[in-house]
Amino acid sequence: MSDSLIIIPTYNEKENIERMIHKVFSLPQSFHLLIVDDGSPDGTANIVKNLMQQYPDSLFIEERKGKLGLGTAYIHGFKWALGHEPYQYIFEMDADFSHNPDDLLRLYAACHSEGADLSVGSRYVAGGKVENWPLDRILMSKYASVYVRMVTWLPVSDTTAGFVCYKRSVLAALDLSKIQFVGYAFQIEMKFAAWQLGFKIKEVPITFIDRVAGVSKMSTRIFKEAFWGVLKMRWDSFFKNYAKTSN
Repeated sequence: MSDSLIIIPTYNEKENIERMIHKVFSLPQSFHLLIVDDGSPDGTANIVKNLMQQYPDSLFIEERKGKLGLGTAYIHGFKWALGHEPYQYIFEMDADFSHNPDDLLRLYAACHSEGADLSVGSRYVAGGKVENWPLDRILMSKYASVYVRMVTWLPVSDTTAGFVCYKRSVLAALDLSKIQFVGYAFQIEMKFAAWQLGFKIKEVPITFIDRVAGVSKMSTRIFKEAFWGVLKMRWDSFFKNYAKTSN
């Protein structure tokens, strides 16, 4: 068994998913892998299901009908993980190798051995960097994080980062039904919610490499959701507690 589960949402990732699965299972530490596929018409789910024969009891898939959004895919995965007792560390990671699977070991160490409740693979702390992005995209991303920190006071340099390790206790304490965003603002809200509940966040420097294969899911609508959503999230936080309440 493994104490760690990696959640990877997919939509049309046939160019990447097989290579990613083999890479994760080649790491020197044991990880389990859950793919949450949103009805990819390119056959991503079939590739995963074929590989499940090679990695029984380690590779899993949850299939959903239609493209329902990044945030709902992760929340689906979080609930699945919490329903499986052994997992003490739950990871978010992209399928397209923009997140280097080798860095999973450092994110794990930050939570397992270095006192963090939530570790973030960060582009914008010392030692972190971005490769293969145009300058305007880098500036937009950096200034987005500055904007988020100004509005929320969240002590995280890379607020939109999607390469994250959560201790089980963090996800168990959160009322996931109160997470309202489905795009990249979801990443901001999850960090904000954990911080609001007093959990310790540690940033781990990574090199983020823009995807080589497949098509980016980024859109103007996603950025608008993040911009206006942060203001709404901050206002709502004066009245809303993200903690799960006991019945």
